[in-house]
Amino acid sequence: MAKPLLIFDSGVGGLSVLKPIRSLLPTAPIVYTADSAGYPYGTKTEAEIAARVPALLGRLAERFDPELIVIACNTASTIALDAVRAALDLPIVGTVPAIKPAAALSQTRVIGVLGTEATVRQPYVDRLSAEFASDCTVIRHGSAELVDAAEAKLRGERVDPAIFTRALEGLFSQSGGERIDTIVLSCTHFPLVEEELATAAPHPVRFVDGSEGIARRTAWLTRNHIWPETPSQGTAIFTRRTPNIDAYVPALKGFGLDRILSL
Repeated sequence: MAKPLLIFDSGVGGLSVLKPIRSLLPTAPIVYTADSAGYPYGTKTEAEIAARVPALLGRLAERFDPELIVIACNTASTIALDAVRAALDLPIVGTVPAIKPAAALSQTRVIGVLGTEATVRQPYVDRLSAEFASDCTVIRHGSAELVDAAEAKLRGERVDPAIFTRALEGLFSQSGGERIDTIVLSCTHFPLVEEELATAAPHPVRFVDGSEGIARRTAWLTRNHIWPETPSQGTAIFTRRTPNIDAYVPALKGFGLDRILSL
């Protein structure tokens, strides 16, 4: 039996990463884990994330014996990626803000980084900006309510358009923000609401995320692995069964996750 790919996020944001992985590896068994017991990550402290993520992934790796783990969460990756790699003897693919491709695209040399509060304050973002966007102005904003909006959309709920306007105002209202032409979606939840963000933007901008690169990296690291000839049933796991889990089922099935479990 083929070992699965384990895709991990605080919630359903990692589905934006799962989609291109499915495109490249359509028959790979998938175990998607949403840490509903720890959600949201973006408002937690670095110490909380650093303690929780390696321990939880260790338990998941022991239970499911994955071929590879994708940490489909910018917050978890920018804080705990090194610790997870040190703890587990298998390939770990992280998710970090796509500042390098954004810098390559920007004409005005002003880039917005839209993420969670925890992600945008990380020194990791400083290092990426210095290495790949040293000739750019990089403006950051963290939005917790945008994460909740993406979760609500996946549950089929109506989301107040003002949420998307406020999130973008957090970037455009800063000094020089009116010149932003490229926005890095530095939370995997945010590509799920990219259409709503584009509608709310005061002028046309490019939105960039790292999901395609993560998928290519995952495919390359598993290039010698023999996958099943036909697609396997995907499994979605929630670390706590909350009252609204059933509302996610239609969306999860759309991503090939037909079996829903809770730990």
